[in-house]
Amino acid sequence: MMVKIAARLLAILLVVGVAACGRSAPPADSASGPELVVYSSRIEQLIKPIFDDFTEETGIRIRYVTDDAGPLLARLRAEGENSPADMLITVDAGNLWQAAEIGVLEPVQSAVLSANVPPALRDEQGRWFGVSIRARTIVYATDRVKPEELGGYEDLANPEWSGRLCLRTAKKVYNQSLVASLIVALGQAKAEQVVAGWVENLAVAPFASDNKVIEAIDAGQCDVGLVNTYYLARMLADNPKLPVGLFWANQQGDGPAGRGVHVNISGAGITKASKHKAEALRLLEWLSASAAQYDFASLNLEYPVNDATAPSALIQQWGSFRPDYMPMSEAGRLQSDAIKLMDRAGYR
Repeated sequence: MMVKIAARLLAILLVVGVAACGRSAPPADSASGPELVVYSSRIEQLIKPIFDDFTEETGIRIRYVTDDAGPLLARLRAEGENSPADMLITVDAGNLWQAAEIGVLEPVQSAVLSANVPPALRDEQGRWFGVSIRARTIVYATDRVKPEELGGYEDLANPEWSGRLCLRTAKKVYNQSLVASLIVALGQAKAEQVVAGWVENLAVAPFASDNKVIEAIDAGQCDVGLVNTYYLARMLADNPKLPVGLFWANQQGDGPAGRGVHVNISGAGITKASKHKAEALRLLEWLSASAAQYDFASLNLEYPVNDATAPSALIQQWGSFRPDYMPMSEAGRLQSDAIKLMDRAGYR
């Protein structure tokens, strides 16, 4: 097992230097059989080892084009039925919902996907399926904050956190989906009060990345923040003594207070333009099964969607948590409302 992990990590190091937005990676010359084209907003070093394993197992080659979700969706829409893409892989349910709404994804039925992916983590019409889970929760300075002082996302709007909160920019889709979950749980008016309270409590202007939030907590600029867990996991892998801890939000109480941690997904869907739908379905099913789920857990430090696969040892140290299984489609449906709410509340 350790040899396999080392080989995959070596593959990551070999591709880091060539990853670029919009870059198309050539297929392996030694592979035989059909070729799939995948449009992916996941960067090359996080998908190449997984695709290589699939090609080795099935003989189906994969050529992938990487870019941000917005340009990929625009490209799919412009190409229409002439698109070479067989599959779209992207992060955040909001992006997947948009892809489904503009009509570029093909509904599929699969007993394998139904068994491997929980209903809340897939589209009701089978147009997209989660392949990994990303939890967005509270992080804190372990030398200045006690875990018992923390509670839920709403509590970070309370006066005791004035001048102590750091956030990533509202422009990031991760925060838009989090605010959409607040709308579902609390209603528009209460959600807006919470977001306005966050803005009041900011220690500094919002940062461009979750890494910057964690670094600011470490540097003493603020005491608490909201991040996706894998960012902290990667930083702890490099520096186990980093004085930043993780707290699972909204685990206690009845009703909204105990609704659980906001979770989002990276996911995939087969394009309507695909000329290789059978092979694309085989890839999608494979991404939900044990080998790929292990890769997502060990290489990307995300949580697997398939309950049969355990998280990596590094993130198991945080223990289990109750997730907020708001249907992921709601994050997309309410994305526009969330953006408008954040703007009204002064969250930029």
